[in-house]
Amino acid sequence: MKIGILGAGTWGTALAALLARNSHEVTLWSAVAREIDELRATGRHRNLPGSVIPSEIIYTVSESEVCSGKDMILFVVASEYMRSTVERIAPYVEDGTILASATKGIERGTLKTMSEIITDVMDRQPRKVEYTVAAISGPTHAEEVAQGLPTSCVAASENEEKAFEIAEAFSNTCMRVYTNTDIMGVEIAGALKNIIAIASGINRGMGFGDNSQAMLITRGIAEINRMGQALGCKRRTFMGLAGVGDLIVTCTSMHSRNNRCGILIGQGKTYEEAAKEIGMVVEGYYALEAAMELSQKYEVELPITK
Repeated sequence: MKIGILGAGTWGTALAALLARNSHEVTLWSAVAREIDELRATGRHRNLPGSVIPSEIIYTVSESEVCSGKDMILFVVASEYMRSTVERIAPYVEDGTILASATKGIERGTLKTMSEIITDVMDRQPRKVEYTVAAISGPTHAEEVAQGLPTSCVAASENEEKAFEIAEAFSNTCMRVYTNTDIMGVEIAGALKNIIAIASGINRGMGFGDNSQAMLITRGIAEINRMGQALGCKRRTFMGLAGVGDLIVTCTSMHSRNNRCGILIGQGKTYEEAAKEIGMVVEGYYALEAAMELSQKYEVELPITK
């Protein structure tokens, strides 16, 4: 496949490396020219130590170049920049393209998931094109994916045939990809688990133990499931990789910036101090306000989130 990736952070770069190793033609884009310059010059990402990026990857800051002639465009930007990124590239999307989000979050104000933002922006374009929207989620820390360590994820789309195409593109001896038509459930799980992970980190930072962490994870999946049921999602989605699988790894791993942020807050730092120390986007913080709005709108109890 010819694949364009939007976002040259740790996750975007890790996915670019995986897809390039799978013999796809990969073009990696960033709105920040210095990120592209550094990747092109060094073949490495500063936040992925020890991981060599395949030399076949094409780097660009051109929206036209990353979109033109592509079978799939993969969005891997921070959730707060999703809408503006879709607006930037929408004029260059061609008929038949798969538009897949690997970003986890909920838009504040509109309460839309990332795939819903893609649909909203694309459907407002004066030039109409056929496209398929999808989401990719699961227990997939960039640091491990970039090193080729074994993991698994979910490719979700209402178009089951396209979900299988995505799964085939990502699959190799180190990555197994399952499919799901419950795209809303996959995205809600991915967004809300980051909030629970901050709470789990706070628990650790305050010096509490394994019992309370297990309680937070278990009650966290119940909380996410309640919200999902109110939105019409399938219960089994939350029991799978995109739900409990992603929640476990995000709540327990030091690769998780949400978990690390929580630990620092539990140790007495403010969110701003914690985020500055981590130096990367903490998606759970941005999802928190939207999650509370959702809970009020649908009258769903989210005690841990609250």
